[in-house]
Amino acid sequence: MKKKIFTESKNGYFGEEKGGNHAFGGQYIPEILLPALKELERAYRGVFMSKPYKKELKSLFKHFVGRPTPLIYAGNASKILKNDIYLKFEGLANTGAHKINNALGQVLLAKHMKKKRVIAETGAGQHGLATAAACARLGLDCEIFMGEIDMARQRPNVFNMELFGAKVHSVSSGSKTLKDAVNEALREWSKRSEDSFYVLGSALGPYPYPDIVRDLQSVISKELKKQTKAYFSSLPDIMVACVGGGSNAMGFFTHYLKEERVRLIGVEAGGVGNGIGENAIRINTANASEGIAQGYKSLFLQDEDGQLSQTHSISAGLDYAGIGPQLAHLYEVGRVEFQSATDKQALEALAFFARCEGIIPALESSHALAAVIHLCKDIKGKKIIANISGRGDKDIFITAKALTPEHWKSFLSEELARMG
Repeated sequence: MKKKIFTESKNGYFGEEKGGNHAFGGQYIPEILLPALKELERAYRGVFMSKPYKKELKSLFKHFVGRPTPLIYAGNASKILKNDIYLKFEGLANTGAHKINNALGQVLLAKHMKKKRVIAETGAGQHGLATAAACARLGLDCEIFMGEIDMARQRPNVFNMELFGAKVHSVSSGSKTLKDAVNEALREWSKRSEDSFYVLGSALGPYPYPDIVRDLQSVISKELKKQTKAYFSSLPDIMVACVGGGSNAMGFFTHYLKEERVRLIGVEAGGVGNGIGENAIRINTANASEGIAQGYKSLFLQDEDGQLSQTHSISAGLDYAGIGPQLAHLYEVGRVEFQSATDKQALEALAFFARCEGIIPALESSHALAAVIHLCKDIKGKKIIANISGRGDKDIFITAKALTPEHWKSFLSEELARMG
């Protein structure tokens, strides 16, 4: 029997019951946070769905974010790769990535709920940057929690968050990366939930966050439905997005979930190897299993005791041990397939598209582009859209060190020769 595709959660869960247990999602949080989540649920079903809120958000998307973002035909890369490659360029949104879609929507919701203070976690810094910008625009106090390691490797975003007036807290516990920043933000929310709104950055966490984030990010695929008509009358053949927690992928895929002839591919961080702590692959690996962490049930890289494992990625935004519950469900029912790209492949894809198309994608997005290059080795004449979830300004200190001119020139020569 064909499994049902959940395009939104049912009672907070994605997927059918298994042995009396729900599949993925839920609300697994301390009792002290239940009132705050119930308040958020009411706002999601009420304020969030109301015409005044939607009208104001639409105006902000147009006049503050700069939507719609363009769909670019990558003509030079298409000629080399022998497929029609299109790039949905979220990097041209205000603050440089897709994160502003969700951050702005949640901060606006906080304002409608009469909250005075916003808190958020961030990994690559783009969500923190977007949240700080939205708070500056809408007049709310803002505090951001960020792992010590991520602060060091994403210093430009930290500076800009502070420029927007946000207070950035360095998290030195655990692995000093995204999962620890999430833990600290949740702890802070539990202390002051009555006057604070927690802006969660990805399509995960306790219900209703996975639905809220997906709904706000789905503006990406909604625009795509209109934009593709300018290039071709039929649907795309393949759509590719990188996957950390899952916000850009869910936004990119949402309006195509029922278009079953469109192949949807999520790309995880392959890191530097297959061992524990060497990558952030949660799908198709023996190192991951079903579990509960940070308020939701999903697939996690974890040990036998349920403790989250160390992860690695050259891209801070993909360096996370869990995956959003809806994406875990979509993998389980076979609607979204998953691949991975290594640090090296992501860097090479970044160099290839920079030279061929004049864009510098974020390292996160470069994982999706690496998968596109790999796909084109075996297929020809397909229409492929990749989501460029952000631009690479924030990664300059990483890429300048890791991607020497000799390295990328050598790769480009080999790749161009191989492609003919």
